[in-house]
Amino acid sequence: MRVLLIDDHPLILAALQTVIQGLGEDVQVLGADSASSARETLKARQDFDLVLLDLNLGDASGFDVLEEFRSQYPSLPVVVISASDRASDVIRAIDQGAMGFIPKRTSNDVLAQALKLVMSGGIYVPPMSLGSDAAPEPEPVAVVESAGPGSAKLQQVQALASQAGYQTTAGLESLQLTPRQTDVLALLLQGKPNKIIARELGVSVETIKDHVAAVLKALGVSSRTQAVLAVGQMVQRQPNAAFTTFR
Repeated sequence: MRVLLIDDHPLILAALQTVIQGLGEDVQVLGADSASSARETLKARQDFDLVLLDLNLGDASGFDVLEEFRSQYPSLPVVVISASDRASDVIRAIDQGAMGFIPKRTSNDVLAQALKLVMSGGIYVPPMSLGSDAAPEPEPVAVVESAGPGSAKLQQVQALASQAGYQTTAGLESLQLTPRQTDVLALLLQGKPNKIIARELGVSVETIKDHVAAVLKALGVSSRTQAVLAVGQMVQRQPNAAFTTFR
């Protein structure tokens, strides 16, 4: 795995490089200390598997860089790693296409598992109080990565959570989604647009729009980003449980 790490603070850049390289012998990390340096690096090399982006860069807004990279390199996952853990920043980053948001105060273990989740196609969000900028104690939160087309009901996801030592605070089954809506939710949580979801499930885009509207209503939210965050907050780790993703 080749990772481009963008942070303009030399000490933090060096520390994060060491931590990420320690995730495995096959992990290679290249650091960039500015947005301009990152741009040049991506122009010169097209073999990166992941970008880790700090929001506070000296020569550019991290949010602007995120939007730029998502537009120019749509297949390259970008994860925000920031000193901020405000809910508003998390929501904005996910809404602009980030595949995860990792506060810098996150433990090394959670960082490792968050990156594994992203590389397997999931979206990582930190635990937080939706609608508030209050910062809770960090605990790993797994968003349902993929129930897959044709999957069974959400109860199966909850069963997997139970086996892994997780419990759901809101009860995924309480959403009372149909099997098709469950499939749509799983693909929505992977950040896939309606056209792609329609293609994978073999139905029309208009049908998917109806299913998405039903899912958002069941979750009590008004956007895809809020849906990702809401489901992330449903799954909480019990003490000493292993971090996991759900397939």
